[in-house]
Amino acid sequence: MIRAIVVDDERLVRKGFIALFDWTSFGITIVGEAADGKAALELLEQTEVDLLFTDITMPRLSGFELISQVRQRYPRVRSVVLTCHHEFDYVQEALRLGAIDYIVKTLLEPESADEVMSRIVARLEWEIGNLGERLLGSEEEKLQASEALLFYPSNREENSNELLRLAVVKRNPLLAVKEMWLVPIMHSLSRAEMNRELAHSLSSRWQPVWITGLYGQPLDEVKRELAESMADELFYKQRPNDEPLELRYDELKDTAAERRKGLGGNELSSSDGMSMKWMLSAPDWEHFIGKIEQQRPSFECIVAFGEGLCADWRGLLMKESESLAIRSDIRRNHTWAEWRLWLRRFSDHVQRRMMELGFSKEVMLCLIRAIVYMRQHSSGKLSQADVADYVKMSRSYFSQCFAKLAGEPFGVMLRRMRIERAKTLLLETDTPVYEIAFAIGFEDDKYFSKLFRELVGRLPSEYRADGALNGTR
Repeated sequence: MIRAIVVDDERLVRKGFIALFDWTSFGITIVGEAADGKAALELLEQTEVDLLFTDITMPRLSGFELISQVRQRYPRVRSVVLTCHHEFDYVQEALRLGAIDYIVKTLLEPESADEVMSRIVARLEWEIGNLGERLLGSEEEKLQASEALLFYPSNREENSNELLRLAVVKRNPLLAVKEMWLVPIMHSLSRAEMNRELAHSLSSRWQPVWITGLYGQPLDEVKRELAESMADELFYKQRPNDEPLELRYDELKDTAAERRKGLGGNELSSSDGMSMKWMLSAPDWEHFIGKIEQQRPSFECIVAFGEGLCADWRGLLMKESESLAIRSDIRRNHTWAEWRLWLRRFSDHVQRRMMELGFSKEVMLCLIRAIVYMRQHSSGKLSQADVADYVKMSRSYFSQCFAKLAGEPFGVMLRRMRIERAKTLLLETDTPVYEIAFAIGFEDDKYFSKLFRELVGRLPSEYRADGALNGTR
């Protein structure tokens, strides 16, 4: 028989909870009750107890403090939280402290009471079954379920109340995994019934994922792997037919291991001239996309790549208005499928621009490489002849094509690049103005200051002082 006590500072609530259940039918006997945490600890000193039901908000010693002390002093006693709070932060804290389950008192009805208690007893039996091995220290806690449902939120501030009402959550243990929630399926309906409930009762704010192949896996390892890899895994996976995605745990582990070894890379650059070929031809596009799908860079890397494309090539590879429009769409891309369409659109803009200018793919790529080369070498002595030679074009033809693409002569763009570099150095360093002038390719610092004022509207020293006042330094 399972010996249990009930702790709640409201006497009528405590008595009502005890009266609600046919305890003997669940193999439970109530061996005591207490009005607060201090009284509960005194009762535990005198009474052998297996299961503790406790409220959270109580005088003298809160439910959180009680659970924590019980776990340290009576490791065989399991705790269940009684709460009126719907917010998951309360539940999550209790689970973090070691509670095996929770009951939302405001949602507890006579018709659902038996189902709730059956879930708790099943969880307790599972805990007891694994307790011996854990106390002996011979083996870490392992999952006894072959599959689990993972609930992944659309954002970290997601309201989680709706999960509490799902039958699969009511019948099975709930484990916190970073901002996600894992439900090992110990007692379940059929998979089809659970999928139907998820489709009808779960909003789009949560993405459910079936994780299979879990039986016997160390729980701490599973939590770690899911926390580290689930965001990137879901970014690349397509959800089929509006049903929950299904992932095998061993495959997920292998993918994560490859990423940790560096086999999956973040080798994407918006300023690599040769890699820009994907914008100009179908075969290079397919190769580029295939490389991303094989390497699986992180979501953050893909976003940075897209932002870089827009920042580096606005007004050059597409019109200014087109660049602003496509950049504003970046925040709408949440999956790789959406990013793939975005990159296709970017490529289409570039090819349209190429046709408007009347350039061949070879000439367009040469000009892209020329601009990248200029950015990399603008601080040194650099001439139009140097760049034309680098991209293997005649000086006169290069000059003509460059001005057509950039909308300004080579020398004007080069000076503008140097001035932009100077602005960064003025705001981010204390380097003297004359040293900055020399560092970006000007031999005469007076000429540099004059040109800077013409293009920026202030002297370099004034620009630096304004930046300090505005908090940009």
